[in-house]
Amino acid sequence: MVISSKISIGQKAKGERTSLLKPRFYTTDFQALMNYKLDRKRGDMLAILSELRKDYNRFHFVRDNEFSIAKKCIKYLPAETRVMLVEFLERSCTAEFSGFLLYKEIARKLANQNNLLSEGFSLLSRDEARHAGFLNKCLADFDINLDLGFLTKARQYTFFSPRLILYATYLSEKIGYWRYITIFRHLQHNYIYRIYPIFKYFEGWCQDENRHGDFFAAILVSQPHLLKGASARLLSRFFLVSVFVTMLLNDADRTAFYEYLGLNTFAFDMYVIERTNFTAAKLFPVSLNLYNPLALKFIQQTLTAYQVSQACSQYSAFWPAWNFRLGWLKLIQFLNRCHLGLSIVNIFRLRPRYRKLNSFGTSLV
Repeated sequence: MVISSKISIGQKAKGERTSLLKPRFYTTDFQALMNYKLDRKRGDMLAILSELRKDYNRFHFVRDNEFSIAKKCIKYLPAETRVMLVEFLERSCTAEFSGFLLYKEIARKLANQNNLLSEGFSLLSRDEARHAGFLNKCLADFDINLDLGFLTKARQYTFFSPRLILYATYLSEKIGYWRYITIFRHLQHNYIYRIYPIFKYFEGWCQDENRHGDFFAAILVSQPHLLKGASARLLSRFFLVSVFVTMLLNDADRTAFYEYLGLNTFAFDMYVIERTNFTAAKLFPVSLNLYNPLALKFIQQTLTAYQVSQACSQYSAFWPAWNFRLGWLKLIQFLNRCHLGLSIVNIFRLRPRYRKLNSFGTSLV
């Protein structure tokens, strides 16, 4: 929901760091959301709201004694690992808090106009706020205070239509579910790689993400025009490719972190992509055909082109502007970026898999 970048880090009196983040907020057409009629899938929406009201994780995010032990042992972590863990916590906290702000704003705008949707978004914002608060407490173990209050000041909005917001948030929640549950299951069987207690909370945490995704799916299904026609097929492929490629490239920059957890980063990403694509195929009219041998080829080409481009950026910093090698390096970087863009386009151009329906109109996937 919010993409943020660190703009400054200040020092507090007792050595506590305060991280300030530059947020990017998204807004939408609230009037269009108000007009969404849920009669077609009212039963499904009521069932999902009933699940959200139960608040299964109300007492899940409670810190135990293991955090006290971990806080004392943090200093023994390798410096690089410690930095990567802090970045992971900061990114996660910012994303959760931004989700809270977006959902809370939608709930407020829809109040007294569309009570079902307003209540749903209010319950989602409750979960996101809880996640952000828990993550912020974890950052305090590293003597870091993430300035969440800064995110509410000087907001810069990027507008997206409700349809785009629903597609993006649905995929965001579902891919979050598969990432969290995959990490949890891996560390459950490989305990020695669990470098910080937060990972043991991922099982309950991911269920929040899954329920949030189901909520957005119910909204999309209740509005037939959002999932039908050429535009729906185009948007499905676009968002699937965008979300998957973004995850691949972000994780490529943090391979060392996932390897420290005992994960093969590429294998982890491909598993998450496959499961998320399978889940999305139950809702979207089309999904990516990951079983096409060309799909893996283009994905690997995308990753390789990005890694070469990043390496060129790092090496160019060591050479002065007058060095003739710098020109060749920039040319290589430009060509790799072109290759990167072409590889992403090739993934998008692959013939998709169409959702099959049975005689009752429900998905066979």
